[in-house]
Amino acid sequence: MSTNLLGRRERNIVVVGGSAGGLQALEQLVSHLPADLDAAIFVVLHIPSHTPTELDKIVARNTPLQVSLAQDKQAVESGRIYIAPTDRHLMLQDGLLRITRGPKEGRSRPSIDVLFRSAAENFGPRAVGVVLSGMLDDGTAGLWAIKDRRGMALVQSPEEALHSSMPQSSISHVKVDMVAPVKELAKEVITLSKQTVSDQALPAGSKQHFVENRISMEGNGLRLGVMKLGAVSKYTCPDCHGVLVQIEEGSIVRFRCHTGHAFSLQTLLAEVNGSIDKGLWDTLRAVEERIMLLRQMAGLAETAGRKEAAAQWEAQADEADERVEVLRELVLDGRFLGHFPEA
Repeated sequence: MSTNLLGRRERNIVVVGGSAGGLQALEQLVSHLPADLDAAIFVVLHIPSHTPTELDKIVARNTPLQVSLAQDKQAVESGRIYIAPTDRHLMLQDGLLRITRGPKEGRSRPSIDVLFRSAAENFGPRAVGVVLSGMLDDGTAGLWAIKDRRGMALVQSPEEALHSSMPQSSISHVKVDMVAPVKELAKEVITLSKQTVSDQALPAGSKQHFVENRISMEGNGLRLGVMKLGAVSKYTCPDCHGVLVQIEEGSIVRFRCHTGHAFSLQTLLAEVNGSIDKGLWDTLRAVEERIMLLRQMAGLAETAGRKEAAAQWEAQADEADERVEVLRELVLDGRFLGHFPEA
């Protein structure tokens, strides 16, 4: 039977994040949780933003717990799994679920970092963060926030994960409490849900995380003081081209712009790579259009009997075609933009 979790002291606020390969890991995780689990599970998986998610139905087939898409201002209850809806951040605030379309973090909405950070600030040591399979590093900064507030950090074994980047990033930057196969993580979640947090004084909440939570909720980064969160960097936001400030937490380096978009080093590089790729293809398309126009003009001049003009247009087209070959080779070179290593 579901019970409200406000005012409790157990570690029973469990936030779970995954990306590529995360669905398989999530299905396995929830399949090992009992029907009487006295905890609430909150899930963010990276899903396409252009179509409604069926993730709640998929997860429900693998667990005896109640599963539903999270609703704004819904009360937090035990024995339930709440799934972030499409194109919305899932947050926790004042004991309630909050659904927001705040700025993307790490190119994602919903973002794992947003969920984890809000759990850290609202539930402190009661929060348990679980990072599953995924590419790049969403979840690392959020897991750091959970540990900063004396919560627990669990990470799927990189060797078991279909994609090890997210787990490995968390292990590299956060003092995690357990790295294990998903089945073992499920057992630890059950154990922690019965564990009462100590009376040790809780560290003061991070002003930075408070501001970032409000940005995710309200979206007005400039008014909320985002420019005071770090030094102005040399980079610009790939989404809106605003100035990025550099935020440092332990060994983690990330960025936010004045409108609120947030990036890790890896996601910023991924966005820059994407911009370069698009720019190269746009340039190639424009040059090829010029070549086609030049040849059309040459054809029209030839038809009109203006052979000298036709030859000049054709020569320009041939020269452009020759010069663009270097650009075409660059566009097709798979090594130019590199790749992200899995470990």
